[in-house]
Amino acid sequence: MNEGQTAQEPDHTARDGTRLSRRAALAATAGLTASISGCAGRLRDLFTQRNIGQLSLTITTLPADSDRGSIRITNELEQALTTVGVDVSFDVRSGIDFNRAVLYDHEFDICIGRHPGGTDPDFLYEALHSKYVDESGWQNPFGYANLAVDDLLEKQRHADGAKRRDAVTNALETIATKQPFVPICVPEEHRVVRTDRFTGWADGHPATRSGYLGLEPVTDGETLRAVHTDSRPTTNLNPLAADYRGRGTITQLLYDSLATDDATGEIQPWLAESWEWRGATLDVRLRSDCVFHDGEPVTAADVEFTYQFLADMSGNDDDRVTPTPRFRGQIDAVEAIDVRSRNRLELTVDAGQAVGERALLVPILPAHIWRERSESPMRLGGSTLSQGTTTAVTTNNIKPVGSGPYQFANRTEGNRLTLERFDDHFTLRPGVKRPAPTVDTFSIDISPNSETAIQAVENDTADITSTALDTNHVGSVDEGGGQQLLESPSWTVYFLGFNTRKAPFGYPRFRRVIAQLIDKEWLVENVFYGHARPTATPVVEQWTPDSLTWNGQDPETPFLGTDGEVNVPAARAAFEDAGFRYDERDRLLVRQ
Repeated sequence: MNEGQTAQEPDHTARDGTRLSRRAALAATAGLTASISGCAGRLRDLFTQRNIGQLSLTITTLPADSDRGSIRITNELEQALTTVGVDVSFDVRSGIDFNRAVLYDHEFDICIGRHPGGTDPDFLYEALHSKYVDESGWQNPFGYANLAVDDLLEKQRHADGAKRRDAVTNALETIATKQPFVPICVPEEHRVVRTDRFTGWADGHPATRSGYLGLEPVTDGETLRAVHTDSRPTTNLNPLAADYRGRGTITQLLYDSLATDDATGEIQPWLAESWEWRGATLDVRLRSDCVFHDGEPVTAADVEFTYQFLADMSGNDDDRVTPTPRFRGQIDAVEAIDVRSRNRLELTVDAGQAVGERALLVPILPAHIWRERSESPMRLGGSTLSQGTTTAVTTNNIKPVGSGPYQFANRTEGNRLTLERFDDHFTLRPGVKRPAPTVDTFSIDISPNSETAIQAVENDTADITSTALDTNHVGSVDEGGGQQLLESPSWTVYFLGFNTRKAPFGYPRFRRVIAQLIDKEWLVENVFYGHARPTATPVVEQWTPDSLTWNGQDPETPFLGTDGEVNVPAARAAFEDAGFRYDERDRLLVRQ
């Protein structure tokens, strides 16, 4: 059920009496999966005598060898739910299948995994705005629709400075009340590096391109050796494939964007030499004489094509708009693009400057390659995108052609990906003050888990564990013999997601009780060995308002129990207060 639409709110007015914008109302109602008239009826049906039975739900998650934290959280939640009368089953899927089930097909009840988050809170616009309710990717996979939340997310998007911080606070406090998904904890990120081979590891974040550029070789080594615990980059290098892409580190090395950011969220020019704000217009000037890996020039026309293509991958040849499953929220801030010359263009932005500049972070695609990928194939590995798909999403994009600091050399599927320095990259020009590739070859070997990845660095067959270590292995790292444990800021968050398209997950009071069955502090200590921080909000700490700062318990949905053990009478009372009831066998009942 989609909240924010009830018989009492037909004029799109928020519960606090605030009149929502007509634009927000229209966006929210455009693709909703439940009608206004049916929502209240379905809510009533939850509590009537008709077709009543025990609540059964399935938790979709990842296996231990893919994400130990997710399966451990799932196990703890299953025990908690079982003790309060819920019938629980597991749906354990590989990383690709998990993403397809949750992000593409929306076939789940609740899911537990790691949300990519972001250094800027505007990622919540993409994650929760109702205009994306029927799209695919990280665009609102929860099917959440709340007009008041829409309006607050739009307000923060159009503000800057102190006004934006206030708007973000209002949005976060409302989201915490509604619990469309439950942020659980932010894991620390640790990697092992060899300081006897390279220095400068701490200068850039290893989840971004900056972590692998500007490194100083200690010896005459010509190869940077990474060990990676995710084999997907050896199978698929499509920057738009949400089922294969994580945080996009390799994408950033293969593709340039107009701007780049670091772990603090600071935006700096990259492929763009500079830009200037003129009211709501960004006047962008590209670096001259940049080329793609196949020798074709990078021009303002390629930038124009990229933003238009990401907005609609069908190339305007299809009756149905087919937006990208990645980068949707960022490019949505761009209303129009005007090419002024080969190296200059103007972007009309429907957002404040802080959000508008984040639109410059998407990978620039070569139009001469991607334009012909707009035809529509039938299926995507057994899955379908909710708004249709094109070859642009189904292609594995091997060999990839970008303009980034590294270019594709070769790959052995499931075993190794090899990149080579792109000698024509602008960072290698004299006078350019941006970190550049310092080795001829960047090889990425695949290892099955964190333990074997650590051993590869210890045995001097790798220079860095490029994926963050499982927290249970952090304490086993020996920092002698040229090895060092590198800690980096994190903006990903473990979360519990609800498919609000289904009852009773669309009911906010139900979601709040589920949130109170998770002892986040206990999980941090016992599942993550203290290498995480519990959180009541999914944004980075510098954006967390005082009202949602962790104070030993979740300030909005405190745990109903102690030391990981649920207080069953208190949990039962909470469900009953939310309007549910139990049968004589202590089973939680819902309409079937």
